[in-house]
This record gives sequence, C-alpha cells and structure tokens, in this order.
Amino acid sequence: MTSVNKKIVFFVLLAITNLHPQTSLQQQFDSANELYNQEKYFDAITEFKRLQFFDSENQYLFRSNFKIAESYKAGVKFDEAIKYFTLAEMNATNDEDYFNSKILSARTNILRRTTKQAERILNELKDDSRFMLKVSEIEYWKGWNYIFSDEWDKAYEIFSTNNLDTTLANLCKSVDEDLYSVEFAKYSSYLIPGSGQFYTGEYISGVLSIGWNILFGYLTINAFVENRVFDGIMVGNFLWLRFYSGNAQNAEKFAVQKNLEISNRALEYLQFHFKGEKP
Repeated sequence: MTSVNKKIVFFVLLAITNLHPQTSLQQQFDSANELYNQEKYFDAITEFKRLQFFDSENQYLFRSNFKIAESYKAGVKFDEAIKYFTLAEMNATNDEDYFNSKILSARTNILRRTTKQAERILNELKDDSRFMLKVSEIEYWKGWNYIFSDEWDKAYEIFSTNNLDTTLANLCKSVDEDLYSVEFAKYSSYLIPGSGQFYTGEYISGVLSIGWNILFGYLTINAFVENRVFDGIMVGNFLWLRFYSGNAQNAEKFAVQKNLEISNRALEYLQFHFKGEKP
C-alpha cells in the first residue's frame, strides 16, 4: 500500500471515529424522544439525563433540557418543569428557542396557579422588542392567566380585543356575569340581616338569619324597656351581636363558595370541551 493510500485510509478512519460519538448521541436523543412521544414521560426524562451525562460538548443541552421540562410538565411535576425550562432558556442558542422556553415556563406557572410569576414572564416577553410579532400569542396566554386568577372580566377584555378568541371571550363574559358580588352579599347583610343569603340563593339560611336577628333584637330592646339592663347587655352582646355579625360572615362565605363553583364548572368545561390551545 502506497503512502498516499495509507494517508487516505487514516483520514477515513479518523472521520469515522469522530462521527461515531455524534451518531451515538443522536441515537440517544431520538430514543429518548420516542419515549416522550409514547407518553412514557419519566422514562424519557431518565434517557435525556443520560444523554446529558455523555454529551461532553453540550451539543444537546438546550434540546435535552427542553424535552425534560416538557416531560415533567406532561407528568404534572410543575416545579421540576419550570426548573428545566429555565435551564433551557439559559442555554438557548437563538431567539425562537429562548421564546419557546419562556412561554412554556409561563404556561406551567399558569397551571400551578403561580399567576404573578406567569404575569411577570409574559410582560417581559411583551416588552422585548425581539418578539413584537408574537404579541398576539403573549396576550393569549395573559388571558389564560387571568382565567386562572379568577379575573374573568380582565380575561374577557383580552380575548375580545381584536377577536383574539371569540369562544373564550364569550365564556369569560358569561362567567363574569354569573359571579356573585362578595362585597354586596356581605354588606347588604349588615343593612338587612339575611339579604345576602337571599342574594346567593340560600333562602333557608336567609330566613333563619333574619328570624334570629328579629328575635334577639326584640329580646334586647324589651329588656332595656323593662329596665332589665343586665339582661339587655347579655342578650345584646352575646346573642344578638353574635348572630348579626355571623349572618354577614355567612353571606360572604356563601358568595365565595358559589363563585368557586361557577369558576370550577367553567374550568372543567375548558379542560374537557375547549378545542383550542390550553396551558
């Protein structure tokens, strides 16, 4: 074999040697990704972490962190998902990867109801001049963030602007109109005991509240009229005032409970019947 042929063979072997680790890493990534596609999320996490161990040059660092985060999110491990979306964001090599990491971090925060954190992330993206063309997408998730914050009126404003999503806008408007005013339920009961319960549809509780207040109010006033001051103080302080303040607190509790039921029904509908993109 001539010296020229020996050099050719040498360079071919060298190229094969250098190519093999890269091919092996790609195979590892593809294998882990296949597990993710099969919804075997925690097996996928193990394989992506194994890939990171062998990826000495960090060629797959962004992609593996991103897929680990997606796997944790799909497995409802939201704290871990946010951790790995943050790592993916730190290792993003272009604006698109950076944006996708941030937006999915915001969506995960929405799901775990850390809505203040989600709002901060979304505002950062909206203020970033690199993502001016993605404002509609950012606003869409801001609307969802308001839904999970139980601020249905603000969500309606977001979705109805520029017809961002008509279905969600109509739903949010409907829910907002159905919600009870907690303040009205509470303070109307101070003016007329039982009125807050009637407002929230709790009629039996309303009748009992107004009945007990009339009874103990009568007994208190009657005691003072008959100069039974001690009896009047005892009945007034320990019975009448107790039922009077308790009736307002009870009305407030009913309004909060009713609103929670309305919101939960809407969220259940979104979970099982809404066909658009969800957090």
